Amino acid sequence: PRYRPDWASLDARPLPAWFDRAKVGVFVHWGVFSHDAAYERFVSRRFPPGTTYADFAPRFTAHDFQPRQWAQLFQRAGARYVVLTTKHHEGFTNWGSPVSWNWNSVDTGPHRDLVGELGEALRESNLRYGLYHSLMEWFNPLYLADKQSDFKTQSFVLKKTMPELYDLVLKYKPDLIWSDGDWEAPDSYWNSTSFLAWLYNDSPVKDTVVVNDRWGRGCSCHHGGFYNCADRYRPGSLPEHKWEMCSSLDKLSWGYRSNMSLAEVMDEMSMIEELVQTVSLGGNYLLNVGPTKEGVIVPIFQERLLALGRWLDTNGEAIYESQPWRVQMENTTDTVWYTCKGPVVFAIFLLWPRDRVLHLSSPIPSPGTQVTLLGFAGTLEWQKPPGQGMLITLPYMLPSPLPPQSGWAVKLEGVK
Repeated sequence: PRYRPDWASLDARPLPAWFDRAKVGVFVHWGVFSHDAAYERFVSRRFPPGTTYADFAPRFTAHDFQPRQWAQLFQRAGARYVVLTTKHHEGFTNWGSPVSWNWNSVDTGPHRDLVGELGEALRESNLRYGLYHSLMEWFNPLYLADKQSDFKTQSFVLKKTMPELYDLVLKYKPDLIWSDGDWEAPDSYWNSTSFLAWLYNDSPVKDTVVVNDRWGRGCSCHHGGFYNCADRYRPGSLPEHKWEMCSSLDKLSWGYRSNMSLAEVMDEMSMIEELVQTVSLGGNYLLNVGPTKEGVIVPIFQERLLALGRWLDTNGEAIYESQPWRVQMENTTDTVWYTCKGPVVFAIFLLWPRDRVLHLSSPIPSPGTQVTLLGFAGTLEWQKPPGQGMLITLPYMLPSPLPPQSGWAVKLEGVK
């Protein structure tokens, strides 16, 4: 059936299955942009008088950008898809946009097609490619004029937003479009539904493409493909709709900051905790890094991504292609979370019990129940406690002054 340009029809489109199976993605915020009111103070302290925002484009050099190295890093991090900022709210585009004259990465700065180069490298590594795109632009005179008219005029949408979105889809054939910058105006101003109808009916990616929910004021958490709802969104219970949690390794920023301190970087335990909680509640986890203007992903971010990848090498069976179970979280504690694949249940516990006995009250065992610990050979002993659930005896770990690293998964076969 062809989709009509209205939400009732568009929202009925089934989400392409690859997205739910993928579970883990990496978000890359890279460009000229700054989000901060402190920006002007920063510029006046560090740069010559009269420096303007546009003067920063030539400094965005991407001299050290090696797309294949990025792709290998993301693959080793366990990501199944990567989302790159093609254009943020200040309008600088990371490809040679035909409607962003001299304010794009081909005409100035890197003099390279960053969107295209990364896409090629990711596809060589069999990773899905998502494009982040901001509908609005803070400083664009056309946008400011439309805003002045209370969005009764659409010059900016017709001359800038839509031509760029169509260009991105036709040129790069993305697997995902991560829309943003939608909140000031309704979706009727943005022409979102007619773009999505074209995307789903006639575009070269009509059968595989996935989109989020930021397509106009009030759409978030209500319309579109999967739901983001808000940055770092965490639902309290299992949502009915497919969703994604985006989080950033730098707790204070999405883009790179030269003054970031170690205490402001998410640690391994928090990262794994966010991933596990998100997937148990049916979500995907999109973890952000901000590269430098030269195109370097700083070593501390690489280290965190590789730690996530090592954890997934051992425990990925409980994450990728999994589904939420009938219980998402052990009712007595938020340190045990569940996922399942068909009849197999995984209990992921974030703290190693002191006495090596893991008490699970939700699974109902049977005489044939088998328990294994992912990453550990052999089966584990278990018994039925008085009451319900099961007591699982974990393997002996060498005594250590530090608690073991976060997150282990037991695989339960033959439980209800």
